[in-house]
Amino acid sequence: MEKFNRSVLVWLWIGVALVFVQIVIGGITRLTGSGLSITKWEIVTGTIPPMNDAQWEQEFELYKSTPQYLKINRDFELRDFKFIYFWEYLHRLWARMMGFIFIIPFLYFRRKKYFKPWIYKDFAIVIGIASLAAIFGWIMVASGLINRPWVNAYKLSIHLLLGFSLFAYLLWT
Repeated sequence: MEKFNRSVLVWLWIGVALVFVQIVIGGITRLTGSGLSITKWEIVTGTIPPMNDAQWEQEFELYKSTPQYLKINRDFELRDFKFIYFWEYLHRLWARMMGFIFIIPFLYFRRKKYFKPWIYKDFAIVIGIASLAAIFGWIMVASGLINRPWVNAYKLSIHLLLGFSLFAYLLWT
């Protein structure tokens, strides 16, 4: 097996560490019951959290229409909502950050010709697994926004399995 350029190797190890932290944040999100706090999937505008009281109230009102609020968290006040919102927001923000930390160096290294041709297949698989994890993350959240106050356990398991697969494949790469 051929060796990587040192910069590429550091970048890949950073990726492994970031995926590990994302799995931990996801676990905290699950344990705190935070995963259903953000009711919309906004890839670009969802990067910015509520910035004033009116925006927080608007987000809280959206959450109040969910089964989780209606059946489990009716006693929540805005400060309780902000706590669970934080963990789901951090989980989504971390995922976005990982995307940038992957794509920007990838483009730079590719331009500098630091990659051997055989590695592109592995990168395509990493991108595929990461994309599936993101898609299943939203499918999982959507399963808990209609009729029941929790996410579908099978979809949660697939989302977690994809996270572990991404970690393992990136580590192997």
